[in-house]
Amino acid sequence: METILFTGARSGIQAAVIEKIKKNYQIYVTVHNEKQLELVNAYYQNDANIHCFKLDVTNPNDLEQLKKLDIDILVSNAAIGEGGSMAEIPIHLVRSNFEVNVFSYFQVIQVVLEKMIEKKKGKIINMASLAGLIPIPYLGSYCATKASIIKMTEALRMELKDIDTNIQICLVEPGLYHTGFNQVMLENKYTWMEQESYFQNVIEKIRKRENQICQFLEHYELKSIVKQITNAIQSKHMKRIYRAPILQVMGAKLYLLLME
Repeated sequence: METILFTGARSGIQAAVIEKIKKNYQIYVTVHNEKQLELVNAYYQNDANIHCFKLDVTNPNDLEQLKKLDIDILVSNAAIGEGGSMAEIPIHLVRSNFEVNVFSYFQVIQVVLEKMIEKKKGKIINMASLAGLIPIPYLGSYCATKASIIKMTEALRMELKDIDTNIQICLVEPGLYHTGFNQVMLENKYTWMEQESYFQNVIEKIRKRENQICQFLEHYELKSIVKQITNAIQSKHMKRIYRAPILQVMGAKLYLLLME
């Protein structure tokens, strides 16, 4: 069996992917903290080929654990989302967003790549987002991290062509799905905006608009993006980019075309 490492795999899209493929791989499921670890350990207790452990991607001690593993496929998904206008979002929140979503993200990739380069084979599946293609008001920080992942992944793919390896790299760019992540990301900015903000008088207007957009777009079932990730894992020759749901993908492409 090939060995897969999932980061940020507590629930949502990655949990659905694991459920679909778990009989055919040795799987490492990693989560951010001990409480989440208890939950996933209980959930996968009857799956002998699934091993769970805590991996805080910002913790050097946790990253050391990865050096002991021989990973064939990495599905890199660990992420947080910080909301707020770029006119006033506290810079420490932007730094935190980039630390988790970009800097630590690629630290994990560098650790896993070391053995892949030795073996001259492997797969890296990087979870980006359609939010990395189009700007979303009050989510500029999060969009910027996903745009960074896209460009850094594309650069890495080109670089690895210069050495003798069969390491494949792809991007997965989901649209909006109802996993709970979006709601947390959209709401967290109000903890400080409601105290003091340039936008204090229009907070309810912003919140109402965001809720309406989520209700309109999040009705897609996870199976469309789960299929894309599963195809990437199982394919002998991965595509460069996997995207879903199709209508949101078309909307993003239309936006980019109109902005040219």
